[in-house]
Amino acid sequence: MPMSSAPRADGRSGEELRAVIEAFLKNSRQPALLEPGEDLLPLTGDNHSLEFHGSRLVLQAWDRNRNLARRVLAIADASAARLELTVERFAKREGQLFLLDLARRGGSEMGRRSGRLVFRERFRLFLRRQFPEWNLAELSAEANLEHSLSPAFPRAFLRHGQHGWAALACPPEGDAGAALTFGLIWLSYLRARERRVTVEGLALYLPLGAERAAALRVLCLDAAAARFELFAYSAEDFVVRIDPRDHGNLDTRLEACRRPEPNQAGAWQHVRELRGVEQVARPDGRVSLRVRGLEFGELSGAALRFGLADRRPAGAHHGREIERLVEELGRVRAVETADREHPLYRRNPEAWLESQVRREIEIVDASLLPEPVYDQVPAFAGGERGILDLLAIDRAGRLAVLELKASADPHLPLQALDYWIRVKWHLDRGEFAAGGYFPGMEVRPEAPRLLLVAPSLEFHPTTEALLGYFSPSIEVERIGLAVEWRQGLHVMFRLTGAERPR
Repeated sequence: MPMSSAPRADGRSGEELRAVIEAFLKNSRQPALLEPGEDLLPLTGDNHSLEFHGSRLVLQAWDRNRNLARRVLAIADASAARLELTVERFAKREGQLFLLDLARRGGSEMGRRSGRLVFRERFRLFLRRQFPEWNLAELSAEANLEHSLSPAFPRAFLRHGQHGWAALACPPEGDAGAALTFGLIWLSYLRARERRVTVEGLALYLPLGAERAAALRVLCLDAAAARFELFAYSAEDFVVRIDPRDHGNLDTRLEACRRPEPNQAGAWQHVRELRGVEQVARPDGRVSLRVRGLEFGELSGAALRFGLADRRPAGAHHGREIERLVEELGRVRAVETADREHPLYRRNPEAWLESQVRREIEIVDASLLPEPVYDQVPAFAGGERGILDLLAIDRAGRLAVLELKASADPHLPLQALDYWIRVKWHLDRGEFAAGGYFPGMEVRPEAPRLLLVAPSLEFHPTTEALLGYFSPSIEVERIGLAVEWRQGLHVMFRLTGAERPR
């Protein structure tokens, strides 16, 4: 028997081990190598080898930064998504090595978890530098769904005597906009758990260049409720402390408000008059045409573009097609429909909620004027935010920001704060009156009110904890609606700030 065929620890010969590994790599659409504690190493056709060195089967892989060579002893576990190898490392120490197919679910999940563990160790080094005298009592990158702790952001608990700090880091590819939400949730969790320790505040680590949103939010938090420290790290792990006051300039714009042209409808007046059609004037002079919040067309001057997925210019011969579209939307997006699983019924529930709020805004808040009510003003860069913004004014001339959400979302409070910050920015500069908004009214200079509107059972359980960190100068009210809000609005509760429902 050749030396290369000597049996291995799992009973397979070297040739058999080699055949299994080669078959896995051949059948993998996106192969990668993972050694626990190290970065994932994608495998291409020319950066790895599997060869016998005497009787030893050696797997070697390399990239620009490292060269890995391991003797394969056995196959501990095998599936279509991953191959777990027992290997011999330096000094004849056994260890694990994984071959993954990132194109398969099991392989991609393990790849992501590996990346989280690698970044967790980078986070450990950050903390040792910024908190050298503190004991790192806990460091985790695991999920805790019961307490809404995300595995996407490693979190730490630092302790020094009877004092503690919460810390959380956002990976380079992570959602920096979500980091503060989960950081505050972690801070609240530790304060509830660690009864004998004073958890003073939260240290938040963000990729360099992605700290602006968190800095602006921190400026609106209550310094008496907790201390907040922001740090930014570079690709080379150079960490700097961030002063939120250095990020006061906003990336926001407020376009001049133009009224629709008096004869804008033109040949499309009959479309505007179809049963169920809602007309919402945009600040740029265009008119949005909707059925229960779902937009199907837009008027600009005498031109109409229509369609749900792809908009196209409408000609006279499209009249009947548009009517059928409106009829179908009216039938499907009906409260009494039997098919509540229809895609058009379920599509964009926030838009449907907005439609109801516009129609019955005085039920939401009796002080608000029914017109004008603007949406997405000021314009918000960065695409879909998951919530819908309305800007209204009360009878005394004070602005109100309404944030609408039809399903539970832990990010609602801080995303609403983002919008409030921008509205206040333009209000402080007198730009709403100068831009033609709320014509005929005097817009008062007081900071706007912030109204969070959602079905009463759809406020996320962490909402009160998050609002408890808001500055007292921000007037926040939560308005919980009855579950059948599509039939009509009925307010179940009104809560101020972090007040909890009875």
